[in-house]
Amino acid sequence: MTEHRTRKRFGQHFLHDRNLVDRMVRTLDLKQDDTVVEIGPGRGALTYPLLEDLPHLHVVELDRDLITLLRQENTPDRLSIHESDALKFDFRTLKPADKPLRVVGNLPYNISTPLIFHLLSQSDAISDMTFMLQKEVVDRLTASPGTRDWGRLSIMVQYYCQADYLFFVPPGAFSPPPKVDSAVVRLLPYPTLPHPADDEDHLRRLVAQAFTQRRKAIRNSLKSLVSLEQFEAAGIDAGLRPDQLSVADYVALANLSPPQS
Repeated sequence: MTEHRTRKRFGQHFLHDRNLVDRMVRTLDLKQDDTVVEIGPGRGALTYPLLEDLPHLHVVELDRDLITLLRQENTPDRLSIHESDALKFDFRTLKPADKPLRVVGNLPYNISTPLIFHLLSQSDAISDMTFMLQKEVVDRLTASPGTRDWGRLSIMVQYYCQADYLFFVPPGAFSPPPKVDSAVVRLLPYPTLPHPADDEDHLRRLVAQAFTQRRKAIRNSLKSLVSLEQFEAAGIDAGLRPDQLSVADYVALANLSPPQS
């Protein structure tokens, strides 16, 4: 493949460690009838191993130079290339009638968090997502209440899905090597939310407000949204810190404190 110059504005770090790629592909346990979408195929380090196990693959790519290279080496019957910003792409359009999508990718670190929430907004069309991300982000995605990494991202992602840390990826697996460690995470959207909020926008605002004073009692940061009586009704100690409450706790508080119209 012709040499491609990496572009900082796309946050490009290309994976080149075949052993780690193969490990990632094995964790997917692909079936021939899976409809798989790869976000950000880059130079094809993950794309080509996926095509070894699949008859067809969808990819979403924004970099026109990379798209040209992929088109030169692949036919449309094997690889469908969608030239688009993944943050704006409607993934539901790729879902077949009988089975949800599977999404995979080495995500650009500069857009990974908004992209995950964009995908979760379409989770009715997705069965699972397996991503290589900055390790710090994976630690937050998969954190548990009471740990230092538990926060807004953990709560709002785990509201929608199960998040599993799969394995560590060192900087040397990429070209150019990033200045941070990476890891692989699997996100499994819940078919039915275990703790549904009456108003998800209110839940998001409440969680964001709670973590404005992470080290103080939660009654302080939420005093404008939740009364002490509502804490008591939810069975939650108002003296706990925000990072000590679970997803279920935050949903209970949100449902007991609907915004006044």
